[in-house]
Amino acid sequence: MNVPNFLTLIRFLLIPVFCIIYFSNMNYSFFLSMIIFFIAGITDLLDGYIARKYDLVTKIGTVLDPLADKFMTLTVLFCLAYKDIIPHWIVFPFLIKELIMVIGGINLYKYERVLPANHYGKTATILFYISIFMLIFNKTLGTYLLYLTLVSAVLAFVNYLKHFLNIKSSL
Repeated sequence: MNVPNFLTLIRFLLIPVFCIIYFSNMNYSFFLSMIIFFIAGITDLLDGYIARKYDLVTKIGTVLDPLADKFMTLTVLFCLAYKDIIPHWIVFPFLIKELIMVIGGINLYKYERVLPANHYGKTATILFYISIFMLIFNKTLGTYLLYLTLVSAVLAFVNYLKHFLNIKSSL
């Protein structure tokens, strides 16, 4: 297992750690769980950077990395909605988008094709992290940024869908 894939594995392992801390009764559990979330974000940046810089990109890494991101993103959204920090409805568009992306990814993987991350998806991810960060300090502003993130995620989804259809038609 190379370093980028190990960092992706760590991100998967941080998901239950996030949940345990988030729902614990300890002091500052919300703040501490957000630190775990941002550590996961740092591992996401590092694994991509290391994989590209040192030519350590693997097929399994290109599949597991976005999957770890999706699980972490959805976990955070579900947890925040559960405690009424964000509106419950906002979880569902993200959930639908991610489910379709996973199903499409599995479909392409059967043909040994992978839909790589693109600029739109990365922008949506960065906006997601910023909006969650803002929720710590200003719930209203963080929520509005999350709405902007949703718009960005939908635009990214449309872009991924176009690429998916192009790849599918070439099979």
